[in-house]
Amino acid sequence: MNKKSQSPRADLGDYMKLCACTAVMLQTILGLALTTNPSSGVQTGIGIVYNFVKFTAPAFIFGILYTTTRTTIDTDLTYPNYIKKQWHALFVPTIWWTAVYLFLMPWVQQVNQYHDIGSFLWHFVNGNAAPHLWYNTMMLQFIILMPLFWLIGRWCGANIRHGIIAACGAILVTALWLWFYDVNIFHGPHMTDWYLFDRFFLSFFIYGVFGVLAWQYRHFFNTVIQKWWWLIAIVFVGTFVWTNRELLAFGLPVSLGNAPYYKPSMTVYDLSIIGLIAALGLFQLRHKMHFTYTVHTFANFAYKAYLSNVFWAQILWHIGGQQLMSAHPVIGIVGIYLCTWVLAFASAFGLHWFWQNIQVRVLKRAVV
Repeated sequence: MNKKSQSPRADLGDYMKLCACTAVMLQTILGLALTTNPSSGVQTGIGIVYNFVKFTAPAFIFGILYTTTRTTIDTDLTYPNYIKKQWHALFVPTIWWTAVYLFLMPWVQQVNQYHDIGSFLWHFVNGNAAPHLWYNTMMLQFIILMPLFWLIGRWCGANIRHGIIAACGAILVTALWLWFYDVNIFHGPHMTDWYLFDRFFLSFFIYGVFGVLAWQYRHFFNTVIQKWWWLIAIVFVGTFVWTNRELLAFGLPVSLGNAPYYKPSMTVYDLSIIGLIAALGLFQLRHKMHFTYTVHTFANFAYKAYLSNVFWAQILWHIGGQQLMSAHPVIGIVGIYLCTWVLAFASAFGLHWFWQNIQVRVLKRAVV
């Protein structure tokens, strides 16, 4: 059996997921770097790099909805069967890694610490078990609400008018949500007590809808992205400058909390990054590059690698990474980041191989 039959080429969703996973691990390391009280120049650089990779959650949501729409919308897959598949692929790894963080690394909890069974269970589901698990709480809402996006996709079909209405509706919902968030939460009266709104699915609704539309109108979408990628690049540069001016306006010390997803500047920036990743993917797919098979393979393990990245970063941090980063910030950031990426994906592949072998052995014993 040749490699092509074993590992199909990627789709745009795979590119989104792999790029998002690779970039989000750097966010973790940059956050750790700021705890070493680096110089003002290093802090500024960290803030700029952080803004550069602040596209991860939107790209991942776009990618998930794109691939899920591609593979399910025109099939007879039922919702229970869909949930059963996602339970094994997404929910089970989330449960295991959340337990690892709560039991083995309780110091990485966010907001507060659990102190009884009730608070333990609450941290288990609200994303506070580790700094990156808020995303799981948000993403799994999209998985549960997939019938809504099937409805949107099927209603749009190939009807251009319906597609425009859906896109405009998503933009309107996002505009209202950003206004609400800015007035009430981001440095607003409910900044601390309404923090859970940052993981509410409406905050990323536009990326889910656009992921559906990108597949439903793929011929139009692909043509526009490939023809006008240079214009998207200009938007990317402009919004990147915009987001950094906003962050640096808060002064020193740099706080990554002042660079949220929920701003007009960051929303346009994220959409431009999604467009550029799509342009890169379409270029490689059009030229049938062998690398597309690698993208597909690694994208299948991106979520599991993401779940483990804070675990590995913490281990590296405590066995010498903190000292290295304090003495040589840039070398420390790059070195710990690369090691974290390798360990995260190695553990994702390794645990999958281990589990597959366990299942095979159990099956053989059952047959005997």
